[in-house]
Amino acid sequence: MGCGNNNKKNNDSIQDMEVTEIQSSPESDFNLEVYDFEGLKPFLNKEDGKIHVINFWATWCAPCVKELPYFEKLKSEYGNKNVDFTLVSLDFPHMYDSKLKPFVLKQQLKSKVIALDDVDSNSWIPQIDESWSGSLPATIIYKNGERKFFEKSFTYEELEHELKQFLN
Repeated sequence: MGCGNNNKKNNDSIQDMEVTEIQSSPESDFNLEVYDFEGLKPFLNKEDGKIHVINFWATWCAPCVKELPYFEKLKSEYGNKNVDFTLVSLDFPHMYDSKLKPFVLKQQLKSKVIALDDVDSNSWIPQIDESWSGSLPATIIYKNGERKFFEKSFTYEELEHELKQFLN
């Protein structure tokens, strides 16, 4: 699992999202759903008539952090149009309390955030998409049987364009 970026023009700076180690406190905590790959599978194959946008990311991946606001903006603009957004964190379990949870709270992420904790990445990565090298960020957009996979970071315009393909 690595942090790659095939879209170099989108890797100039990390906007205002900063990843720092913070001590989590009970009042700032939230219940993070953690799944192994078997538990994640239902998120990847829903046939409910909705468009599903699944983004694989991590707090340690600069291109991932840079594009998160684009997913959040799309959620605010298209969330009422039968579009569901899920952010699948691939942060290491020992980072959940010190980095992941504080990051989600500080950035006030509105998309559903879950964590994937499954060390057998050689088994589950090709099940998500045979072409996936394992680099982050990676995104799936699907509706029922139609599905697209992207191993790249997006600009807002690129992400909106791909989403609109499923709205039409």
